[in-house]
Amino acid sequence: MGMPVRIEDELYESAKAQARAECRTIAGQIEFWARVGKVALDNPDLPVEFVRDLLIARAEGREQATPFIPQGLSRE
Repeated sequence: MGMPVRIEDELYESAKAQARAECRTIAGQIEFWARVGKVALDNPDLPVEFVRDLLIARAEGREQATPFIPQGLSRE
């Protein structure tokens, strides 16, 4: 369920620019930032960049995933 919230104009403009760059809606961008912030606060030992990349990877799904191949092993 969507809920209207008030945010500062500066935050709105920043979300608008980032949303355009990442092909999200403004609301979707703010939700993404909130999700990253919540997970980062819940897991203070993890770097924020790792949290962000993890959430993006989970949203992409397994179909777009690249298999992990440890160094020194090849499938040739």
